[in-house]
Amino acid sequence: MGLLFVFDMDDVLYDYDWRIRMAGLTRLTGLDVAELRRRWWHDDGEWAAEAGRWPDGASYLADWTAAVGTALSAEEWLANRGSAMTPRPASLAAVKRASELGRVTLLTNNGPLVGENLATLAPDLVPLFGVEHLKASSHYGARKPDPRVFEGVLRAYDEPAEHTFFADDLPVNVEGARSVGIAAHLYRDPDALLRAIEDFAADHSPRDS
Repeated sequence: MGLLFVFDMDDVLYDYDWRIRMAGLTRLTGLDVAELRRRWWHDDGEWAAEAGRWPDGASYLADWTAAVGTALSAEEWLANRGSAMTPRPASLAAVKRASELGRVTLLTNNGPLVGENLATLAPDLVPLFGVEHLKASSHYGARKPDPRVFEGVLRAYDEPAEHTFFADDLPVNVEGARSVGIAAHLYRDPDALLRAIEDFAADHSPRDS
């Protein structure tokens, strides 16, 4: 039994500008943001995808295409998503430190098309996490802040909540993790993230276990 460090991706490890993504989709589809929201970005579309409704990226993209009315290839869809992402080196350095102290895994609210292509969308994460530990919420069949997604992570890694650290930029997701006993850190800057990682590891050193 060791320590498990779980990290959100967007606005923690990568800058994510949703406006850039939507502007790109407007150019590709001819639909404005309000119409894209009406057709897909709601409980029965994107949020359902993040909770695991679609089993794979192909079925997700087929229904996305039907709803939006514009056929994009997976490569076009992913390129647009990636255009809104910029890595945060200092946050990635904090993950590197966590990987020296225990196991690390990703937990990002995203559907299966993103989940299957995280190594391409976020290549800076591959040497830190390994491809097999780049996971979207859809993999667990629930989306943050649902406690079930955090319980799924604990089962997958066979680690108790008290030995698990989670970092996210949204207070509601932090509270979701805390509700199952995980030590959760509300991300505001990379320096504070690194301190929280070090403090968590120190508090769970072998002499205290």
